[in-house]
Amino acid sequence: MPILGSALVTGASRGLGAHIARRLAADGWPVAINYRSDAAGAERIASEILAAGGQAAALRADITDEAGVRDLVAEASDRLGPVQAVVANATGPQPSAPAELVSWRDHLDQLEFFVKSPTLLLAAALPGMRSLGTGRFVHIGSDSFERAIPGASAYNAAKGAQIGLARTWARELGVHGVTVNVVAPGWIPVERHGPLSPDDTREYVADVPLGRIGTPQDVADVVAFVCSDAARFVTGERITVNGGHTID
Repeated sequence: MPILGSALVTGASRGLGAHIARRLAADGWPVAINYRSDAAGAERIASEILAAGGQAAALRADITDEAGVRDLVAEASDRLGPVQAVVANATGPQPSAPAELVSWRDHLDQLEFFVKSPTLLLAAALPGMRSLGTGRFVHIGSDSFERAIPGASAYNAAKGAQIGLARTWARELGVHGVTVNVVAPGWIPVERHGPLSPDDTREYVADVPLGRIGTPQDVADVVAFVCSDAARFVTGERITVNGGHTID
């Protein structure tokens, strides 16, 4: 897919989103770096991309707010070109709770990020993708869905809904040249995990066929692939990036 517009990465001021933004910029995408509160982090990532010769802009928005998302996509389009690729990466707190204590509000909190936000992003970006005749929508999922981690029922349920959303959209939007895929990482340590020693990851790595912990770059490379022309015939797929940790 030729790059005709821009890529929007939500929650990109740090963590996986920042790595994805840098990777897409390295491929030539003008990148809109969305953030909600970490302006300094988003500006830092944008400055790094600009210093490397790329195009980027740090754009603040609450990606669970309908007007905010409309304005975000409009600003990204004005500054960097029509949004041709969306990477729905932003997430919120993921508290652990036993099933009997999980409330409907807990479920709604997760659905806000993994169903409502992508729905708003698609509604705002799809007209531009249609005008270009091509587009990419990438959900960032999680292998927690397969692992059925106890205490994460609200999170896992929302991640399951995310998969259903992506598959249905892939069927509907193919006629417009738009692909929809899910990239589902395993445990990928980022800033919020703090410093980790080999002892902290040894038990997890023991169950990973490739024998190591994953890195943000592992995820960013797969996102770059599904956003590229090399993935022009890949849609409705969920690509798990965890070194084989969930092989049945």
